[in-house]
Amino acid sequence: MKALIPTSMQGFDPSEVAIPWQVLTQAGVQVRFATDTGQPASPDPIMLSGEGLGPFKRLLIARKDARDACAALLKDPHFQNPTDYAAIDPADFDGLLLPGGHAKKVRPFLESKALQSAIVAFFKAEKPVAAICHGVVAAARAIDPATGKSVLHGRRTTALLERQELAGYRLTKRWMGDYYLTYPVTVEAEVTAALASPDDFITGPLPILRDSPRHLARGFTHQDGQYLSARWPGDVYSFANGFLAMLRAKAP
Repeated sequence: MKALIPTSMQGFDPSEVAIPWQVLTQAGVQVRFATDTGQPASPDPIMLSGEGLGPFKRLLIARKDARDACAALLKDPHFQNPTDYAAIDPADFDGLLLPGGHAKKVRPFLESKALQSAIVAFFKAEKPVAAICHGVVAAARAIDPATGKSVLHGRRTTALLERQELAGYRLTKRWMGDYYLTYPVTVEAEVTAALASPDDFITGPLPILRDSPRHLARGFTHQDGQYLSARWPGDVYSFANGFLAMLRAKAP
């Protein structure tokens, strides 16, 4: 099995890329990468160091297992040799995983027409697609030319909740400004606008505890056919294992 993880050139969330990469590779899945330039990507340094997060550093920084996984990811030869979005051929892969990241440097990932076209192709081929946090925005912006609507129109999905996004902003705005607001419009608001009904946005249980390999039930995901979504790094182990199960179910 082979899966593709497109990332932003800079500022991707280390938890949402490195943990799925770790879970998938340990299960024998070949993981490949793509960036907007075809050059190796770099994670959001603030999420790795906690610099600037002030008194909320321990709450907001990527947890140690994610930082360790990211350190290993950066040494992966495939991560260091990504393709570019325009060269993505869905026929080469069994599934697509869209991670997130809230730093404004992720905007090329969220705004790429080439990547959006590839996302549409994965959906039309009915291959497993998984999106977490801001990655759901990338899916929401992928417009199927046959319908003129988002590939998520008619599906149910979750994503980063508005309450989570605004909490990060309010906790840090005094010294970090709008670092936690990628756009003026929240993720939940934009994704909901792309759906057939506001009721198709699933908030899930209150996101307090982060999941782990031993506590997958703490994470929340929602699966709609061959599409899987999750909200934040606290769902990432459940998310990665859910995507792995989808890949295995589709494997010959």
